Amino acid sequence: MALLRSVATVGGYTMMSRVLGFVRDMLTAQFLGAGPVADAFFVALRLPNLFRSFFAEGAFSAAFVPIFAGMIAKEGRQPARLFAEEAMAALTTVLFVFVLACEIATPALLHVLAPGFAAEPEKFALTVTLTRITFPYLLFISLVALQGGVLNSLERFAATAATPVLLNLFLIGTLLLVRPVNGVALSWAVTAAGFAQFVWLMVSCGQAGLSLRFPRPRWTPALKRLVALMGPGIFGAGVTQLNLVVSTAVASLLPTGAVSYLYYADRLNQLPLAVVGIAVGTAILPPLSRQVRTGDEAGAVQTQNRGLELALLLTVPAAVALGVLARPILAALFERGAFGPHEVVATAGALAAYAAGLPAFVLVKVLAPAFFARHDTKTPVKVAIVAVAANLVLTLTLGVALPFAHVGIACATSAAGWINALALLWLLHRRGHFRLDARSRSRIPRILAASLLMGVVLVGLEIPLAPYIGAHLVARLVALVALVAAGLAAFAVFALVLGAADRSELGQRLGLDLAARRRR
Repeated sequence: MALLRSVATVGGYTMMSRVLGFVRDMLTAQFLGAGPVADAFFVALRLPNLFRSFFAEGAFSAAFVPIFAGMIAKEGRQPARLFAEEAMAALTTVLFVFVLACEIATPALLHVLAPGFAAEPEKFALTVTLTRITFPYLLFISLVALQGGVLNSLERFAATAATPVLLNLFLIGTLLLVRPVNGVALSWAVTAAGFAQFVWLMVSCGQAGLSLRFPRPRWTPALKRLVALMGPGIFGAGVTQLNLVVSTAVASLLPTGAVSYLYYADRLNQLPLAVVGIAVGTAILPPLSRQVRTGDEAGAVQTQNRGLELALLLTVPAAVALGVLARPILAALFERGAFGPHEVVATAGALAAYAAGLPAFVLVKVLAPAFFARHDTKTPVKVAIVAVAANLVLTLTLGVALPFAHVGIACATSAAGWINALALLWLLHRRGHFRLDARSRSRIPRILAASLLMGVVLVGLEIPLAPYIGAHLVARLVALVALVAAGLAAFAVFALVLGAADRSELGQRLGLDLAARRRR
C-alpha cells in the first residue's frame, strides 16, 4: 500500500507537470511562433539542460541516492546528513566555477551548439544574452536533485515530485502576465523558477528534520566514492546528450525556425516515450534482476518477452497515430497567434519522422534492463556510442547534404534509435539471454497489423474532418478528440479480432477488468 501511495503521488505530480508543460508550449507557440526569438530561447534553454544530465538527476543522483540511503539505514541520520552537506558543498563549489566559466565562454559554446546562428549577428547576440540568463538554472536544479535525493531516501516523495510544476507555472505566468512577451523575460523566469525550486526543497528538507547547511568544501573518502560511482554515469549521459548537440547544431545551420520545429515535435513525441518506456523499463527490472540472480533464465526470458510485447502494444499504435495525425494534433494544440499554418505543416513533418522512431526509443528502455540485471552497464553505453556516430553521419547527410532540412534531422534521430534498439536485441540474442517465445512471435506481427489498420481508419476519417481541422479552435479540438477516440476504438477492435491481445489481458493492463481485480 505504501508503494502504491508513493507511485500515485509521483505519478500525479508528473502528470500535472506534463499537462502544464503542454499549456506552456501552446502559449510559447502562440506568442513566439517558430521565429528567431523562439529559436534563440530554445537553444538557451537546452544548454543548461545539456549539462543537467551530468550534474543533476542523471549521473549524480544515480550515485548519491544509494550512498545516502545506505548511510541512513546503517549509520543513522546524522552521518547521512554530514555526507549530504559535504556533497552539497562540493557540488555548489564545482558548479559555481563551471557556471562562471560558461558565462564567460557562452559565445564559444554557442559556436559549437548552434554554429549556424553566427551567420545572423542579431540572432546570435540574442542567444548569447538568453543563455547567460538561463545558465544559473543549472546550479539551482543540480542542488534540487541533491535535495530530492535526500527526501526520496526518507520516502517523502510529494515535494520532490512537485518541483517540475514550479518551472511550468513560472513560464506560464510570464507568458500570461508580462508584456511584451520576449525571450529575455522567459529566460529570467527559468532562472527564477530554479531558485524557487531550490528554496521549496530546502524548506521541505527542514520539515523532514534534515536541514542542510553549506560547510567548507572538503575532499573526504565519501566524496571520493561518490565521484567514482558517477564516472560511468557521466560517460553514458555524455553519449546520450551528444545526440541532442548534433541535432541542434545542424538545425542551427538551416533556415530560421528549424530549431523550433524540432523542439515542438520532440515535446509531443516525448509524452508516450516517457509514460510507456520508463514505466515498462522500470517495472521489469526488479523481477528480471531476481530471476537472473536465482538462475531462472527461462523466467527472465519470459519477463523480457512480456515487457517487449507490452511496450509494442502501447507504442506502435501511438507511433502510427502520431504519424498520421501529426497535422491535426499540431493544428489543435498550437495553431494560433504567431504559430500559423506554415509552422504547423513544417512541425508536422518532424513529428511524423520522430514518431517513426518512437517504438525504438521505448525498446531501448525495455532492453537495457536485461544488461543492468546482469551488472553489465558498459554494453549499452558502447552501443549508444555506435548510435551517436550513426546519428552524426545521417544528420549531416539527411539534414544538410540532402534537401530534407529539419525533417531529415528527425529521420536521422529515429534511424539512430532503431540502430540502438536492434543492436541491443541482437547482442542479447547472441549471448543467449533473449529469444522471442512462441507467444511473442505470434502476437508482435498482429500488433503491427492492428496498428496499420488503425492508421488506415484514421486516414479515412481525416479526409471528411479536414474542414473542421482547418476551422476555429473549438472545431479543431472537437475534430482531434473524435479522431483520437476513433483511433483508440479501432485499434482495440483490430487487436482483439486479430489476436494481438485478448480481452482479459486488456482489462487487466488498463485497469478496467474490475471483477478480475477483485478476484485477485
